[in-house]
Amino acid sequence: MKEIRTIIEAYKNTDLKKNNVALATVVRVEGSSYRRTGARMLISDAGEWVGGISGGCLEGDALKKAKLAIAQRKPTLVTYDTTDDDPYQIGVGLGCNGIIDVLLAPLNTQDPNNQVLLLEKCLDARSPNIILTVTHLSGKWDELSLGDAFRYESSAQLSTIFHNHTFRTTLIEDIETCFKTQKSETKVYPTLEGTVQFFIEFIPPALHLVLHGGNYDIYPMVKLAKEVGWKVSVVCNPLKVHKSLFSMADAVIEKDKSSEIELDNYTVALLMAHDYNTDFDNLKYYLNTTIPYIGMLGPKKRTDKMFTKLAEDGNPVSVENLERIATPVGLDIGASTPEEIAISIIAEIKTFYTGRNGQRLTFRKGAIYEE
Repeated sequence: MKEIRTIIEAYKNTDLKKNNVALATVVRVEGSSYRRTGARMLISDAGEWVGGISGGCLEGDALKKAKLAIAQRKPTLVTYDTTDDDPYQIGVGLGCNGIIDVLLAPLNTQDPNNQVLLLEKCLDARSPNIILTVTHLSGKWDELSLGDAFRYESSAQLSTIFHNHTFRTTLIEDIETCFKTQKSETKVYPTLEGTVQFFIEFIPPALHLVLHGGNYDIYPMVKLAKEVGWKVSVVCNPLKVHKSLFSMADAVIEKDKSSEIELDNYTVALLMAHDYNTDFDNLKYYLNTTIPYIGMLGPKKRTDKMFTKLAEDGNPVSVENLERIATPVGLDIGASTPEEIAISIIAEIKTFYTGRNGQRLTFRKGAIYEE
């Protein structure tokens, strides 16, 4: 989400009366690549760009081709084959060993389906979004063109857009699958007119870190969480924190108003008040919510004491709740400083939401990214 936000800001800051821009998007990857589908870069005809579609090997060529697409006012799909031994192939010899499709789409400021404007609608959403982009067409099409994009709202919406096409039922089913798997897909649909290929992009909301605490160790935690693109709310005594926190965090909230924070499946609670009673009260509060992750700073015996107290009060922690409590929070990386602890916590939260185990990649069997 951070890259999307950066691209949107760059687009808004571009003088569109002087410069034309295009959006380059990785829409299909076969094999290995440095960036995956959904990676983007905003390119202007002045030769500037923001974002990235590779580790640096494809950006220069994409810039040239994007400037041509802008001049022609026509989207184009470029395929980079880094499996080819041809020494003149862009990206060859880099070891990626993959095939990458990049859609270069000139942006029309008057088009409501301008891809950057569609992404902006997803920016602050607290539920996942799907963006549909036409990445290939064969045959004759009157109502669809390469690069057309739509933000999915409902099956009724697609029935209106594609009312004459039988593939819409299968498309809707594939969209629902993407919502369930939380993964993007590229799908081809045969029709009487020919075939159409869609990049069905799953865009999750930015994680919302609700951090309870006001001591010196919250600052690197907030800074790193913002660096990776998360939304951060800090619950504390606003009179006892450094003024820099108000510009670092998205919100600084008084303790007695924490219940006003909206919670969802992408909300993470991190309890690091360093006060037993405060953390205990916050734990009880979050156990009565449905957020999927509650992180507890401090030794496990401290949390065990809380569990024992809850059981004595007739509210034992269920197995389901134990699965969403990380205690002690963080990965075992030998962290000791506030900065290192922040790294370990951010890394564990990331593994939780991606379903990974946090092991060293050198020990991983198979590809880093699932095909």
